[in-house]
Amino acid sequence: MQSTEFERILRRLATILSVVVLTLCLIYVSTGVLLSFYYAPTAGGAYRSLKMIDTQVSYGWLFHRAHDLAGNAVIAIALIEIVVMFLGRQFRQSWLTAWISGILFTLSAIALDWTAMLLTWDQEGYWRFNIELRNILAIPFIGSQLRDILTGGGVISTVTVQHLYAIHSYIVLPAAMILAVVNLSALLWQEQEIPSEEQAIQPLETSLAES
Repeated sequence: MQSTEFERILRRLATILSVVVLTLCLIYVSTGVLLSFYYAPTAGGAYRSLKMIDTQVSYGWLFHRAHDLAGNAVIAIALIEIVVMFLGRQFRQSWLTAWISGILFTLSAIALDWTAMLLTWDQEGYWRFNIELRNILAIPFIGSQLRDILTGGGVISTVTVQHLYAIHSYIVLPAAMILAVVNLSALLWQEQEIPSEEQAIQPLETSLAES
């Protein structure tokens, strides 16, 4: 059965959104690397270093702003892409790979935002993280262990900032980049897979119509 024009448009839109997601990821990574030259992952030092980046480093405010905007925009675009993929679903291996990688990428993007909340070391980030720690502590059996891993001992300190910075930069971010590439590759695979199947079906439909 051939795809409808609406399904083709949705598949193409999902591919375009995936390209946008990967582009935003590259912006996020590149600006993050530039910020890391001046950022100090310590209690108090994080806020002062970001303030210095915004006021003293040439175009530092631009890279900082682009980093924040890319991090927020990639979550919104990834969620829209999941909705588009659901509406134009094609139950085949390429679609399943794109679907799973898209969901995992969205979770990774949310994790990036979550681990970054304390890295600014401002009042909003500090108290938000305090509330999140209480929620983590309420998790049965492993809540206290997770809190200790994140904070480095249960108290928010320089060690906490360093732990979150390491998780953010060296674990979640590489995983998000890999998932973004897998998601785009799967959607491109689907773009090539479906037309070839339709071309194979057309001669059979023609012969059946003639008979």
